[in-house]
Amino acid sequence: MPFRNLVLGALALLAAACQSPRSAQPASQQKEGASTPVAKIGSQTITAGELDEQVKGDLKQLQQQFDEQQYQLRRQGLEGMIRRKVFEAKAKQAGVTPEELINKEVVEKIPEPSDDEIRALYERAKAGGQQLPPLDQVKGDIAKFIKNQKAQGELLAYYDQLKKDQGVEVLLPVYMPPKVAVEATGPSKGPETAPVTIVEFSDYQCPFCVKAEPTVKDLLAAYPGKIRLVYRDFPLPTHTLAPKAAEAAHCAGDQSKYWEMHDRLFASGGKLSVSDLKAYAREVGLDGTKFDKCLDSGEKASAVAFHQKAGQDVGVTGTPAFYVNGHPISGAQPLENFRQVVDEELAAQAKK
Repeated sequence: MPFRNLVLGALALLAAACQSPRSAQPASQQKEGASTPVAKIGSQTITAGELDEQVKGDLKQLQQQFDEQQYQLRRQGLEGMIRRKVFEAKAKQAGVTPEELINKEVVEKIPEPSDDEIRALYERAKAGGQQLPPLDQVKGDIAKFIKNQKAQGELLAYYDQLKKDQGVEVLLPVYMPPKVAVEATGPSKGPETAPVTIVEFSDYQCPFCVKAEPTVKDLLAAYPGKIRLVYRDFPLPTHTLAPKAAEAAHCAGDQSKYWEMHDRLFASGGKLSVSDLKAYAREVGLDGTKFDKCLDSGEKASAVAFHQKAGQDVGVTGTPAFYVNGHPISGAQPLENFRQVVDEELAAQAKK
């Protein structure tokens, strides 16, 4: 395998590890006054202020995405500069080119894969549904693939060691989205006086919200007494069962079992029909008659709409969306991402 291809491919992998889709910077435009007409429909007029109110959530989300992508571009550029200088410094010390250094320290040290490794990968691919020729016909290609994967891993490890040896220190601050003013209104758990408040906009039919639930519970367990969690409904338009499920949780809240129903809904596996919701109410120990009356009346629909509107106003477009003391975190992120923000908030408050 040509070592230059390995070098270029593996280093590209290093650069792409944290990439996210890029979008163009919004073009600047003249700002109209709030009362400036932007459209007329017969005798009716739509003003710039009304237009801005209509799209303010989307504009906030767009600006946040642009700011984060701009940071990621700078961070990736910095990583590329560090990578080049680290390898150049080590190569100069050894009296070789960077390519020769990588070939000697990484590529030449990668052993040829064993027959058992080749056969195991071949069988896994077949078990995964891939239509493959007989093993003897693809054995060489599989061996190259395995060796390339090992080489990439070894190159990453070698690069990490070089950074340690050369005392590389990244001083560029970690990206922190600007805080968003979001009301912590809704069902909550944790002390009212907790130094950190997390507002979660979520959807009971959203698979990513389901995935995030264990992380949220682990986070609360890791910081006993220091976090207050506020749950707010944000049923997505494509999830037709989510609004009624959210109503069901509020109906359960009338009987002091909001969180029991909340947990049951996320454990439903997507079974959220009205009959399912009524069955869950009985499972968690609710008065079935009272619950059914509440759910069938639709009296909690306005509460769900209230939370959804609040999410739209702060720029929520997908779920789950979290605000940790106002710092936005989008999606089912790893626990470490939440801990980083929580730790920074706790440290900042400890200095006050």
